[in-house]
Amino acid sequence: MSILLISLFIFLFLGIPIAYSLGLSSFIYFLFVHPELIPILPQRFFAGMNSYPMIALPLFVLMGLLMNEGGITTRLIDFSLLFVGRFRGGLGLVNVMASMIFGGISGSSVSDTASIGAALIPEMERKGYSLEFSSGITVASSTMGMIIPPSVPMVIYAWIANESVGKLFLGSLIPGVMIGILMLGITLYISYLKKYPVENIKLSTKDKFNRIKTSIIAIIMPVIVVGSVVFGIATATESAGLGVLFALLIGIFVIKGLDIKKVPSLIKSAILTSANVMIIIALSQLYIWILALEKIPQAVVSFTSGLNLPNFIYIVFIDLIILIIGTFVDVSPAILLLTPVFLPVMNSIGINSIQFGVILISGLAIGLVTPPVGMCLNVASTISKLSIGKIFKGAIPFLLANIITLLLISFLPFLSTWLPSILIKK
Repeated sequence: MSILLISLFIFLFLGIPIAYSLGLSSFIYFLFVHPELIPILPQRFFAGMNSYPMIALPLFVLMGLLMNEGGITTRLIDFSLLFVGRFRGGLGLVNVMASMIFGGISGSSVSDTASIGAALIPEMERKGYSLEFSSGITVASSTMGMIIPPSVPMVIYAWIANESVGKLFLGSLIPGVMIGILMLGITLYISYLKKYPVENIKLSTKDKFNRIKTSIIAIIMPVIVVGSVVFGIATATESAGLGVLFALLIGIFVIKGLDIKKVPSLIKSAILTSANVMIIIALSQLYIWILALEKIPQAVVSFTSGLNLPNFIYIVFIDLIILIIGTFVDVSPAILLLTPVFLPVMNSIGINSIQFGVILISGLAIGLVTPPVGMCLNVASTISKLSIGKIFKGAIPFLLANIITLLLISFLPFLSTWLPSILIKK
């Protein structure tokens, strides 16, 4: 096992991407420890990607791209302005509210940052908001993109944990909304302290109705996608296909912001994005196989149970590990590495796979806005031209909402298990 870990750290130190570092270190392990298993590696590599539920991955990615290209971001901002624009710091509140809604459409925090940030960061700066505040609230609120269903990371976790995608979608709904509500409160507080402006919106009743009508059509899409899974109408893969069809129809015929000529390029982007994730999954499967061969999960459970510590110590420790790993490792490989090791430990102290999945994704979401990796930070930096350090400083007050929610869902199981238990009986 030491060969595996040492080689992995060496490859990472050399700057090799984590997916290939996992694959190379796994190959070195088999070369020196189990050379007789090397002929089986190609089969294991392929088996890592050969999963029907993972077909949903490129479809969910494509759904988000179609909605974004169709101009839904602007309509969500206009929709949010109707409800929170009249409060002090209205554009900050709009930023959070639009991220809550957009998160349920794209399932991706990075897409959220790119779309909401491109529209709101320049506008907020023009209206007198500090660039640090504008960028910070954008990246922090975008963390809801991978928590509020549908969520691409939840699909990956469901496959690794052999859990229901529908149950995980429902389990993450309340925590995702909690983060949004807390961020709205933090935004209001800071806005009153710094005397940020109020948005005066003067629209006729007809204009308000039209704005709501065009936005509601888009907002019901995640309801259709998640609802079809929850109520057994469709599998996760089929619901993702329905989402793509819905995005195409409303983008072309209702909102009329989607140019059909751009659809092939969007499909290509979805394929490339998904291919990157699938390579990570395939190579990670070799690593997970090694963990199983060495009986690492069982050893970790035996070790922790032998310590006879209170359960809350284990929970806090694992929360900290998730936060630390999320700071240095991207979401997909982190899910693949942490799930097989820590899920058995959490099960042994009474935390089921639904609750742990929500804890894991919520904790890793914070890593998207923490240096040095922080993919959302890099996207916002490109838009605002600020350093990632300054953007992170602006995001810190809002990340309190994530930390508070992470602690609550860690110690209050009903926050993540109540909805799945009453809506899905299987």
